[in-house]
Amino acid sequence: MLLKTVSSSSAALSLVSLHGGVKDVSPLLSSTNLRVSSGKSENLSVSVRATKDSTTDELSGVVFQPFEEVKKELDLVPTSAHVSLARQKYSDECESAINEQINVEYNLSYVYHAMYAYLDRDNVALKGLAKFFKESSVEEREHAEKLMEYQNKRGGKVKLQFIVAPLSEFEHVDKGDALYGMELALSLEKLVNEKLLNLHNVASKNGDVHLADFIESEFLTEQVEAIKKISEYVAQLRRVGKGHGTWHFNQMLLEQ
Repeated sequence: MLLKTVSSSSAALSLVSLHGGVKDVSPLLSSTNLRVSSGKSENLSVSVRATKDSTTDELSGVVFQPFEEVKKELDLVPTSAHVSLARQKYSDECESAINEQINVEYNLSYVYHAMYAYLDRDNVALKGLAKFFKESSVEEREHAEKLMEYQNKRGGKVKLQFIVAPLSEFEHVDKGDALYGMELALSLEKLVNEKLLNLHNVASKNGDVHLADFIESEFLTEQVEAIKKISEYVAQLRRVGKGHGTWHFNQMLLEQ
């Protein structure tokens, strides 16, 4: 059997075989014609010819044409040096809500730092509680920084706002400073949780799935766990009282 190429000005592709019959199998090819014809010769001839009027029309069934669909995206690429290149489907409302949550986290960090300073005084000397609130202050600042990184990642602009000056005295005649401080922390953590839920609602309302997932995975679970832990601390401090029991509770936190 001999396979050879035959040139021709005709715009067709034909296959000559020993077996009888002419069969058109052009549906198998997008821009060529394939024909099988009978013959007495033992040689097999294949002729391949380019179609002069062939086109690059889209294939039937193709639903994604990247070079066509990207044209509208190219038109949206910013040319100004002051506009983010990464921003896509990130609403102004989501951007503003992120900046508000950054402010919430910094305010909470500031309050916890003030509580640390109070509990570390020589006439209060609750070193374990001071350590707990100092670590809490650092954690809230890290939350603010995480939100700032996300803002930049989505092409938003971080706009820091004013921070309210916290209290400097946390003494409470009836409850004692340790219990009062922990109850205040519990209330603040619940307030932050409400703010995070509001942020999640803003993301959902604007159809921002990525922001909603970010809040769920990075903040909401941790917030629920923090509320549970501080709730247990409040219950324990209520049980042990203001005196020697508070000192033992303080030692427990110091050793953790």
